[in-house]
Amino acid sequence: MVVAEPRLTLERRLLRERPIVIACDEVGRGALAGPVAVGVAVVDAARARKRVPTGLRDSKLVPEPRRAEVAGRAAEWVLHSAVGWASSAEIDDIGIMRALGLATARALADLRAHGVVPEEAIVILDGNYDYITPAGERGLTVRPVIKADRDCASAAAASVIAKVARDTLMVGLHDELPQYNWASNKGYASPDHREAIRAHGLSPHHRASWSIGDAPTLF
Repeated sequence: MVVAEPRLTLERRLLRERPIVIACDEVGRGALAGPVAVGVAVVDAARARKRVPTGLRDSKLVPEPRRAEVAGRAAEWVLHSAVGWASSAEIDDIGIMRALGLATARALADLRAHGVVPEEAIVILDGNYDYITPAGERGLTVRPVIKADRDCASAAAASVIAKVARDTLMVGLHDELPQYNWASNKGYASPDHREAIRAHGLSPHHRASWSIGDAPTLF
């Protein structure tokens, strides 16, 4: 099957309105363990005139052995990028949607520390729901776009950068608690992960508020 390459069609149109576009995409929303991560990638007119990095796709469509390489090219291509996090404890405390907003706010704070002014941007948010504005980021222009990570190169960059960051973190947590095999399943509801939960119970990194025993397999 031929997978369509993400383009810069939307970004170029939005850059007629604002000096920068910030694309956001989440990773780990459906996992049973570990944090949720939101990647943000900034594109300006100069970047939008360049060729999309080779191999850039929504992170789910990039083979795992190639993700780090593709993420590196994506990070070099965009003006700035960052990853924001919300922990499993925070997800339990405030719920997944508010946690996504919190993680995005932290990623945007990282951008601000590097001189980016998000209020000057149009923010492309993958999906159909704006979870950024309720997190207190009320001065932003947010455009939810369904399948942005598939169709928009900036969102694909945010996706793969966040995916590699979160996978790296989960591999590190595997070394701490190898019985859950997070190096392989990255905290998602694979059969081996659920079997480990049945055998060993929940760890501090699991989302204890979730109905983990009934969770479907999500990748």
